[in-house]
Amino acid sequence: MGVVDQSVERAPPVKLGSTAYQVMLVGVLSLNFGVLFFDRNALNYLMVFVQPDLKLSGTQVGLTASALSFSWAIAAMVVGAWADRTGKRKLFLIAASIAFALCSFLSGLANSFVVLFAARLLMGAVEGGVAPVSHSMIVLAVPAERRGLAQGVTQNFGSNLFGSFVAALLLVWVAQHLGWHNAFFIAGLPGLVCAALIWLFIDEPPMPARPAERPSLFAHVAEILAVRNMALCVAIAVLLVSYLVVCWAFMPLFLTQVRGFSPTTMSWLMATLGISATIGSFAVAGLSDRIGRKPVMVVTAFLGVMLPLGAMYYGGSALGLAAIFFFGWGLTGTFPMFMATVPSESVDRHLVATAAALVMCVGEILGGVLAPLIAGRVADMTSLAAPLWIMTGLCVAAGVLALFLRETAPAVLKARAVRDDGVLIQ
Repeated sequence: MGVVDQSVERAPPVKLGSTAYQVMLVGVLSLNFGVLFFDRNALNYLMVFVQPDLKLSGTQVGLTASALSFSWAIAAMVVGAWADRTGKRKLFLIAASIAFALCSFLSGLANSFVVLFAARLLMGAVEGGVAPVSHSMIVLAVPAERRGLAQGVTQNFGSNLFGSFVAALLLVWVAQHLGWHNAFFIAGLPGLVCAALIWLFIDEPPMPARPAERPSLFAHVAEILAVRNMALCVAIAVLLVSYLVVCWAFMPLFLTQVRGFSPTTMSWLMATLGISATIGSFAVAGLSDRIGRKPVMVVTAFLGVMLPLGAMYYGGSALGLAAIFFFGWGLTGTFPMFMATVPSESVDRHLVATAAALVMCVGEILGGVLAPLIAGRVADMTSLAAPLWIMTGLCVAAGVLALFLRETAPAVLKARAVRDDGVLIQ
């Protein structure tokens, strides 16, 4: 037994926005995150055209994913801590939206592995800080009882509707008819629109009260990792970011080169992941507000084995495989939970962006960087089935770790408080 860390709720109150503003904030930030992932995922869907054109090996395919994840991770940590210290969140989001649009244009100019690698490295550097800054803005504007849903929609709705569904269908079609270089050019345009929307409709949130003494970043990290939930969230992030990036990097190649699906069928199967995660941004996150973060994270992590095993062994129609993909990808609904919601409910307000950035940073470095590199190397040594077996082990391990989380959902804790006569029991 133990008392839940409710330091976030004990922190000095921050003025919340009106309901209408909260809806607009979540909508604009979700759209911006969607465009960001439209750019990030573009190479994954276009790799079936890029790989033969640039003559990339499996290891080089993995390296392009690793490059973006590495710079994304460093940027997330640096920018998250900077946002907590300066409070300049809106300005950063505007600059980042313009920058990742330009990086997509640069990807379209690539004529060799070196240029493509450099473009992806730069894209990660400008995109990495967007998520922790966006989540910190949600925490400062949306009340706790709707935080899980708001953060789930912010991170998962737009990113999957545009980054997984629309990107998979549109970019493959453009590549087939106009070439993959032009597909990258088109992918960059929406970022400029998002920059204008943020400028026009989003307010800079007020700085939360903070201690007079300002500890170093390393002191903050030590304080954050001392919280049990935070250590578990970091470990789960490593496992599930690995699952995510390996799937994006190698599933399109497996479906076309091993299973023999056409690029069009592959694009529809991958688009199913976007539909799943878009619905999950409401269903999974909203369910966690009601029944708790922990049970939702445990169940959905174990469901993740359906996707890689189905891709390897399901012998039925493409429609049946799409259904397997839909339910297996439901684990992505937990990403906002271990990256933002649980951290924001486990640490003090003035550390929220830093805590979210820490989870993303370690997850991207140890998961997003190493996992696709290892998976690509093993695929070169064995077959393209190897990355899918790696995915299977990753989600099982994540489900086991989630069993040790302490519940943080306000509604669940309130119910327990009433049931246990005011004593919060784990």
